[in-house]
Amino acid sequence: MKKIVLASSNQGKLREFQDIFQSSQVELLPQSELGVLDADETGLSFVENAIIKARNASLTTGLPSLSDDSGIEVDALKGAPGIYSARYAGVEGKEADTANNRKLIEALINVPDPQRTARFQCVIVYMRHAEDPTPLICQGTWEGIILRSTQGVNGFGYDPLFYVPTHDCASAQLDKAVKNSLSHRGQALRQLMQCWHNRP
Repeated sequence: MKKIVLASSNQGKLREFQDIFQSSQVELLPQSELGVLDADETGLSFVENAIIKARNASLTTGLPSLSDDSGIEVDALKGAPGIYSARYAGVEGKEADTANNRKLIEALINVPDPQRTARFQCVIVYMRHAEDPTPLICQGTWEGIILRSTQGVNGFGYDPLFYVPTHDCASAQLDKAVKNSLSHRGQALRQLMQCWHNRP
């Protein structure tokens, strides 16, 4: 089994990564189990932040690392919250998702339904080591619409507010396997697995 450190402390992301990787020859080790502290996300794009997190995890552990930087872009908010999605409401810990969803509902309260378009973005970076000059960078996008109230109990983050037109429900109402087949993170991870076949 190839050991790779996952540069994230987000339990929701960890579960999704493990579900997608369960049939592969990869053992994902959460950075929290290896004493890796969260990196300061000082980048100005999903790509920059993902590289910062991956490099930090590899530097601390000496292992290859996998990182994800993702968020939601809302057209009516000119792409916000974007890279600040996880800290949109300025709340940390278990209450962050609830606070972020509440703030997004309030920000769009006067926006008509046709203008509530949005998308999840995900950038995944794989680094063989901390000085890897050519990290693998894969990206996925998932289009949807922001609901006026939360629906469903599956998933995490903005899933309860993200309406999926192809399935006529919120992301948080999708079965786990269905979500992974559609989502921005699932898309990016499948790209990554394809790229792995072409490099050491």
